[in-house]
Amino acid sequence: MGSVTALGIQDSVLDLETQLAYHLQGNHYPPVPLSMVQPCIEAIDAYYDNDAMRQIAMPEGVFYKGMSDAPAWAIIDQHHLDFWLPQDDEYYGEEDAGYEMGLGLE
Repeated sequence: MGSVTALGIQDSVLDLETQLAYHLQGNHYPPVPLSMVQPCIEAIDAYYDNDAMRQIAMPEGVFYKGMSDAPAWAIIDQHHLDFWLPQDDEYYGEEDAGYEMGLGLE
């Protein structure tokens, strides 16, 4: 499963909550509890609001580094939510420039 499944889910007609539920349960081992769907939605919203440092409350019994809240960027990163974020192809193109030279494939 993994990124290919996330791409397929993201392009589907399913609502965001259902997409994330499938992603959290099917693309992680062990599966991420469904109680994390709402914090993931809030993290995505924070990203679109240019507020990746926004603190988001964790569900009861879920902690981030011993705390009951987590920054949006950490939720996005740890739950692999980048498929639900806008992709900047130009940025990635520049980042990868010269990668082949590092592999000795010149």
